[in-house]
Amino acid sequence: MSTTAPTGALVRPGATYEGKQGLTYGQGISAQSVGAQALCMVLLTIPPGTRAKAHLHEDHETAIYVISGESETWYGEDLAEHATVRAGEFFYIPAGVPHLPANTSAAPCTVVIARTDPNEQESVVLRPDLDARVAG
Repeated sequence: MSTTAPTGALVRPGATYEGKQGLTYGQGISAQSVGAQALCMVLLTIPPGTRAKAHLHEDHETAIYVISGESETWYGEDLAEHATVRAGEFFYIPAGVPHLPANTSAAPCTVVIARTDPNEQESVVLRPDLDARVAG
């Protein structure tokens, strides 16, 4: 039996999973895919006219990089704050902050999402009480 620690892992695109948030994520780096212990990084394409359910990630920060398209994001208490995040831009969401991303454009929006939670869905807390605050 080998006691050597892993030195790396390649994850090829293709596998997906359905998130509690109502979107389909492309599997990337996570505890589930490679045994990551402190981060999760996945790919997400938000189709035109689609939005997530309002949610937060308990105790874990989120960083988002938009590869193509743009996303409208409502965030903060009562989703009172709003940002349009475009290709080439980053967006940061602190731990425990409610947010709801949506693609209100006519083109897909593809993003890379990184969180300090190594699990793909463990820290997702849905906030249905906030869903009606964003039209759509």
